[in-house]
Amino acid sequence: MTQRAVRRLPRLALWLLCAAYVLPGIFFRDPWKNADITAFGYMLSLVRGDSGWLNPSIAGLSSEGSALPYWLGAWSIQAFGGWMDQALAARLPFALLLVATLALTWYACFHLARTDEAQPLPFAFGGEASRIDYACTMADASVLALIAPLGLLQLGHETTPELVQLAASSLLLYGLAASRHRHGRSIIALLVALPALALSGAATTGLLYGGVGVVLARRSSHAPTRALVPWLLLGMLISAAAAAAVDAWASRLAPLPEVLGMPKLLAWFTWPIWPLVGWTLWRWRRQLGHHHVLIPLSVAAVAIGASAAMGASERALMIALPSLAVLAAFSLPTLKRTVSAAIDWFSVFFFSILALLLWVLYASVQTGVPAQPAINIARLAPGFEHRFNAPVFVLALLATIAWIWLVRWRTSQHRPVLWKSLVLPASGVALSWLLLMTLWLPLLDHARSYRPLMNRIARIIPAEACIAGPDLGRSQLAALEAQGRWRLSRDRSQAGCDWMIIRRTEAVNRPAPSTHQVVPQGWRLVDKLRRPTDRNEVFYLYRRA
Repeated sequence: MTQRAVRRLPRLALWLLCAAYVLPGIFFRDPWKNADITAFGYMLSLVRGDSGWLNPSIAGLSSEGSALPYWLGAWSIQAFGGWMDQALAARLPFALLLVATLALTWYACFHLARTDEAQPLPFAFGGEASRIDYACTMADASVLALIAPLGLLQLGHETTPELVQLAASSLLLYGLAASRHRHGRSIIALLVALPALALSGAATTGLLYGGVGVVLARRSSHAPTRALVPWLLLGMLISAAAAAAVDAWASRLAPLPEVLGMPKLLAWFTWPIWPLVGWTLWRWRRQLGHHHVLIPLSVAAVAIGASAAMGASERALMIALPSLAVLAAFSLPTLKRTVSAAIDWFSVFFFSILALLLWVLYASVQTGVPAQPAINIARLAPGFEHRFNAPVFVLALLATIAWIWLVRWRTSQHRPVLWKSLVLPASGVALSWLLLMTLWLPLLDHARSYRPLMNRIARIIPAEACIAGPDLGRSQLAALEAQGRWRLSRDRSQAGCDWMIIRRTEAVNRPAPSTHQVVPQGWRLVDKLRRPTDRNEVFYLYRRA
């Protein structure tokens, strides 16, 4: 490995790429269905004093052991909600958690790449890559590998407990990886990560992580790593006590048929880094017990096993991404040039076509040329009115120009740097996300938010009225609480609740049910409403007769 191959990714370019990935989706939108609005509802319930802090709830429905994420959102609303939108205030700490995940992944890979086992072979007459420069280059590649997967795009920009779990798992990965060089920081990281997992709804996963950490520490030949064992046991003890305090021991095991969908989930959720992970495991198959392979592989295996046990849960699989990104980075020193070229050309064609498609659809909606896409969008999202926004248009245009320049830079000549194979996939994902969150954010907000439905309900039910929702789910109750000022109850017989909403699944073209099938005794049907983009979910509004 020559010194030319370990030139670091320019810091400004790396920061701009991370900003283009993290910032879009934070501003100028409502919480989306289902998990995003549900989490926001729990946060507002804490702020308004409608539930206890140890057991956040909405209309009596508890949060099932996830307390820490809602505390973070509620504290942020209390601190900043007075002078900014409450949904934006709740989103701020979660944006910082995503930034922390990227930074912790960088430092974890950096410390793993510094170890003797991970270093490239020295040349006979010198001139090989510097140890620190090689570690920094591998760390840059791990950040690119974490940005590239499709699965992190939407889930990484929500205000859900899984984002706290993601940051905690990357903190645990850092704690195990840095134990040889930053022993004190490793201890602090582990003592924070394990209880954070327990308080964010992943108590069992946190204990499994602690057990795996104990095994890894005991088998290590390095004294600083072996010294982590008592601290890991202490972290597990604190985690168990924290989980008991917030009642986080609910079982979520899924039946076997649901587990069989795991290969399909892994294929699309971790694309395009899973081929690189497979190549790392193949090329390092005789050194799987080494520090830089064993630690991320063990952490990823726990998360993948938890996802499979929960019925191929994509939200549980998300916490494996930092470890998989580190493993993908270690494939680059041995990656063949033909494979690297295939990744580059696939990224160029796929993301360029996707960006062109987004621009064509945007032009159709704005100008009517071509006409058919605008007609299709109007049919799928009735009531939506697209308005031109000059700053958003300029931002999207600059991002597209930057992509064209990057493609030209990457394909103009052979680049010896290690991170070259990941720069186009990561940049293409960031470009696609930025275009969606600028040009198409109003449409996505109209389609995925409960705001249009809540506005229609507000025209019928007066503010501060009590609404009974006996069969409403957490997301609908959270939308009623967050986007309206109604009092909620699950009991339709409660005194003072003169309004009721019942949700039914009903196709658009199905004949309306007869009155005696729909109207409960003692109630009068007032209206029948749908979300503009939902063709099956119907909400019946009743008033007490």
